[in-house]
Amino acid sequence: MTKNDQPSGPGRTPSRRSRYRLSRRPDSDPESGSRITLPTQPPQPPLRQVSRRLVLALAVLVATTLIVWLDRSGYNDNSDGSVDLLDAAYYATVTLSTTGYGDVTPVSDGARLTNILVITPLRVVFLIILVGTTLEVLTERTRQQWRIGRWKDTVREHTVVIGYGTKGRHAVATLLGQGVDRREIVIVDPQAKVIDQVAMDGLVGVQGDGTRTETLLRAELARAARVVVAPGRDDTSVLVTLTARQLNKHATVVAAVREDENAPLLRQSGADVVVTSSSSAGRLLGMSMLSPHAGAVMEDLLTYGNGLDVVERPVTKAEAGHSPRDCVDLVVAVVRGRRVLNYTEPEAAVLQLTDRVITIKPA
Repeated sequence: MTKNDQPSGPGRTPSRRSRYRLSRRPDSDPESGSRITLPTQPPQPPLRQVSRRLVLALAVLVATTLIVWLDRSGYNDNSDGSVDLLDAAYYATVTLSTTGYGDVTPVSDGARLTNILVITPLRVVFLIILVGTTLEVLTERTRQQWRIGRWKDTVREHTVVIGYGTKGRHAVATLLGQGVDRREIVIVDPQAKVIDQVAMDGLVGVQGDGTRTETLLRAELARAARVVVAPGRDDTSVLVTLTARQLNKHATVVAAVREDENAPLLRQSGADVVVTSSSSAGRLLGMSMLSPHAGAVMEDLLTYGNGLDVVERPVTKAEAGHSPRDCVDLVVAVVRGRRVLNYTEPEAAVLQLTDRVITIKPA
């Protein structure tokens, strides 16, 4: 990040010119157009879809043939006057295909009534099966629009993850491992193929530039409880954080940044927590060099669902009034209000019912 891109004083955000320069360099894709995708099932192979339609069409043809043959006394064949099974199949074929040569015709009132109430609906079903691809596309679009509208009306207190690269995917995996419902996670990414993969993973995806207000509004960020900012560039992280904080003043914003010198910009932009990926990796490397076992333990703690996990949870009634050392789990810190107390501090000697504890426990 250049000097011109940094705020000129405490609490000041980048100027319009700097912001414009930054916004010209987002992690975007030329094919990116804003759209919302909901969780989907893997599409069936084309051959299976065609085979299924052929089986349905054949079933309708067989049913029509049986109906005509059972009521064959009410039909007349111009060639010999009688209708056998072959004539019934022939009549069903030309009728369902709307050809209608007129050589086999219903003559009785019952046969004509059957044609009105049964054969004609079967003809419509047969035609729908033949043009099923087009109708299926239209139906799926209508259904998707209805699902998106319903999702917008019901989504509340969710988590918006901006950027679905390595950092974003691991953040989502950790959230899912801690019990967050997939329906409460929304992914924002500019690449169409990434959003398609998001839908296959069972998550809601919004394709678009995360630095733009309209994209974040489509993700319903204004009603989100948590925001994870994890794009691939530090300047993009600053712009995303500024836009997110402008839309939502109360959400918890956690942002990732590559360089330490850009961390103050993220905090001034409104991030509650800033994680520096390069320095964190360097510290882990240094620890692993001096003590490989300590480095392995730290890596284990950072990998949720494997070995030992770091978990924040509320204090139970049985634990209130006791020391953190009396808890079943290993307590390393106590969260009291907005303060984080080390378990060795005198204020944390007695747990309160309104406290939360950060513990290490088996995965």
